[in-house]
Amino acid sequence: MEYLSKKRYDEIAAELNHLISVVYPKVQEELAEASAQGDRSDNAGYREARRIQGKTISRIRFLQKVLEHSRVIDPGVLPKDQVGLLSRVEFTNLSTNTRMSFEIVSPHEMDLEAGKISLKSPIGAALMGKKVGETVEVRVPSGTLLLIIESITPGGA
Repeated sequence: MEYLSKKRYDEIAAELNHLISVVYPKVQEELAEASAQGDRSDNAGYREARRIQGKTISRIRFLQKVLEHSRVIDPGVLPKDQVGLLSRVEFTNLSTNTRMSFEIVSPHEMDLEAGKISLKSPIGAALMGKKVGETVEVRVPSGTLLLIIESITPGGA
């Protein structure tokens, strides 16, 4: 079970709807046109249309599974005094004295450029359940980080 923000759930549902109602019919049409051009064994257009069809079907199935196994999280039930899903956490890396801020999100919402890290990432997992003022040791591929939590803004705030 994955938990998603309402916004991300709606984005995935919209993408799925677009793939089913717009993209897939167009792919089917292109496949029919390529198929009508004759011998399929020597038809690059047909092979390309089949490849695109496979990718489209695969993406549709993936998104259907994501939505099937996801629930929209109610920000009102999330803890306010500790790091949890949808929390914005500001912390300082004690070894570099660098201050950073990230929102903890599900893996399907992760976007480093937007300041969103997965709760399953090393930093996200280490921060979960911690409170302001706590020092957290995080094992990352490049070594070990010591982070001190400066502030927590609850999800939906």
